[in-house]
Amino acid sequence: MTLAPERLTPQHLTPQTIPAHASTKPSGINPRLSVTSLTPRPQRPAYKKSGRPNPAAHLTPEQIEGIGVELDALRKEVMESRGERDAAYIRKVIKTQRYLEMGSRAVLLFSGVKVKGFRPAWWIGTAGLSVAKILENMEIGHNVMHGQWDWMRDPKIHSTAWEWDNASPSSQWKHSHNEIHHTFTNVLGRDNDLGYGILRVDEDQRWSPFFLFQPIWHVGNALLFEYSIAAYDLELGGYLAKRKRMSEEEKAKFRADAAEVVAKIKRQATKDYVVHPALAAATFTGSARHTLTANVVANLVRNVWTNTVIICGHFPPGIATFEKTSIEGETRGEWYLRQMLGSGNISGSKAMHVMSGNLSHQIEHHLFPDMPSNRYAEIAPRIRDLMERHDLPYVTGSLPKQAASVYWKVVELSLPNKVEGRRRRDIVRLSLKKAWKKKSLGRF
Repeated sequence: MTLAPERLTPQHLTPQTIPAHASTKPSGINPRLSVTSLTPRPQRPAYKKSGRPNPAAHLTPEQIEGIGVELDALRKEVMESRGERDAAYIRKVIKTQRYLEMGSRAVLLFSGVKVKGFRPAWWIGTAGLSVAKILENMEIGHNVMHGQWDWMRDPKIHSTAWEWDNASPSSQWKHSHNEIHHTFTNVLGRDNDLGYGILRVDEDQRWSPFFLFQPIWHVGNALLFEYSIAAYDLELGGYLAKRKRMSEEEKAKFRADAAEVVAKIKRQATKDYVVHPALAAATFTGSARHTLTANVVANLVRNVWTNTVIICGHFPPGIATFEKTSIEGETRGEWYLRQMLGSGNISGSKAMHVMSGNLSHQIEHHLFPDMPSNRYAEIAPRIRDLMERHDLPYVTGSLPKQAASVYWKVVELSLPNKVEGRRRRDIVRLSLKKAWKKKSLGRF
């Protein structure tokens, strides 16, 4: 655990304060934002190949490029206004998180002490530690690694130097999330965040018997989310599917990445499940076991919360997916349009927005991934107005509503799509017979 970064004034935000290896280019900027079309773009079809309506079919290429121009101007306006107010915000959040974690761990040193049959230190310490872990992962870690605060030139809050309290190494997460997910948002076959390779969350995704059990492992995935993300960032599924066809160099690269993940998990487990319980044991209050359970519970709470927030960003009904061919020659305006249609928001209080890492403003985040997170609430009304003016759906709802819709979708899409003239049970029965013969459920 590190101390809160020192407060730097604007005159101290110089290139000398960032790591020597750090790039001055914001890591959160998607390279597709600079793409423009040199040839006229065709009118979008009214329906997708699957037969589902295209929510942007009514827009002309000129209107789409006009959206791009308007969003470029908004981004420029906000990014040029970044300053001390924003720097003070992230430093305050980091300082709050650090003191909350340290205070909670100090309270847990006495978690075994009973007061009238009740262990108040355990409950207080566990609650505080859960909140601290959520803040570190969501509003701090996720956004720092997006490069949202790189402009401050502070080496303690820089995307190239930050390592978060999570099983996945930051370097691997930035590759799978910043470079792949934010580039190919909701593109079928390109964006692996659409179900993380283990869930079918869109009707246009191919069904196999593997997905019959997804309501069960969706819950398991939420409970163990940090480890699931580590496996996902490692591309474990791709390795299992292609390992027999991989070259020795590719296998060596995977083994090196896997060793990095294992080493990170060991460090995390040692910190939470060995060091802190051992410190509690030194108090001779019988708190070691209770400190251990507190850390387990805090990690579970953090995992379930982050999973819930993230699934509400791209999986609820009304959020669009896209074919691979639809992004060929994609312009900046079309990239913006895809981000708006492929994301959804969560309504709620200011506290909920902070606890979600401001990913409750998922639409705004996907439009401007390197914009300071405290600015998303400010620009949200303007984004909503822009989308409503162009008759585009601005998907939003409360956390319970969005999460419930995703859980129902996971259950519904565990079965194959309805086909006219065929019963789904017959499709399932036939697929299971084929899977039995092949000794495979068809996923890997």
